[in-house]
Amino acid sequence: MEAVLARPSAKSYQFLSFIRKRSDAVAEISRDLNREVKRISPKYFYDERGSRLFEQITATEDYYVTRAENEILVERAQEIADLIGEDCALIEPGCGNCSKVQYLLSALRPTLYMPIDISTPPLQKAARHLVNRFPWLNCTAINADFCDLSFVPTLIGEQRRVVFYPGSTIGNFEPADAVNFLKAVRDIVGSEGGLLIGVDLEKNAATLDRAYNDREGITADFNLNVLHHLNRIAGSSFSVDSFEHLAFYDSRKNRVEMHLRSIADQTVEFAGSTLNFSAGETIHTENSYKYSTESFSALAAEAGFIRAQTWYDSKHLFSMHYFVADDTYNSNQ
Repeated sequence: MEAVLARPSAKSYQFLSFIRKRSDAVAEISRDLNREVKRISPKYFYDERGSRLFEQITATEDYYVTRAENEILVERAQEIADLIGEDCALIEPGCGNCSKVQYLLSALRPTLYMPIDISTPPLQKAARHLVNRFPWLNCTAINADFCDLSFVPTLIGEQRRVVFYPGSTIGNFEPADAVNFLKAVRDIVGSEGGLLIGVDLEKNAATLDRAYNDREGITADFNLNVLHHLNRIAGSSFSVDSFEHLAFYDSRKNRVEMHLRSIADQTVEFAGSTLNFSAGETIHTENSYKYSTESFSALAAEAGFIRAQTWYDSKHLFSMHYFVADDTYNSNQ
């Protein structure tokens, strides 16, 4: 992929695009929809409307994640900055609207901030807002699928690197995939950098059910919106009204699952093929794994990280960890 560079008038801001060709995205979605258990990657939630809907979800009464994490960032910003140290390049994969990093920037004052997101207009809007709010900020915004961070070292050079990964997005990965992603992060930050990451804690099923089935129905709209996005990407024929939102907690796997359930027997045209759905069949759209501090620390250790510090919100619903490199780690083990 070639980078597409856009430089506005502000000297402190640049925008680079590494978005894949639409045909590659269609091929990926088609493979997932033709599996025995149909799936859609959660990254396809985040078209422009999906990004707006997610912001609305974070403001609902029952969705505790954002409030709990913001509480930590507001109250512990200076402590976190002191632990991270001066003169780092701060990289935020899946930055969304960049709302959380604002709590850290004044305390940390990184030499570079690199927000990375797949949704173009929200990323551009958020990055320009930050540059206007923090005139000293050197910002390079990257429009890309953050599952591939191979471009980061070349763009940043020799600066010490810290990855900021809030929102418990790590919970969207299967545990083995989470380890692989964290290994990629470990390679990027090296022995001198670190990882500041938000992780949702294990809790009772009732709290989780309310969080992922909000009374306003915004999460349902967010989940169903992915079908609108697929119709635009691939010219497919999903009838959104023929599916319904389904979210539940699986206590055996410590995860919330989100699905789209077919209301009736139906066929959908997608990328030149026909997909058959029986009534009640689902498309698995997202997992959200919940961890204890101990279980997540063990997961991170598999990727070569040692937990240096952990912070919790006042209700102990959410955790934020700072990890540093384990110098004894062997990537070939």
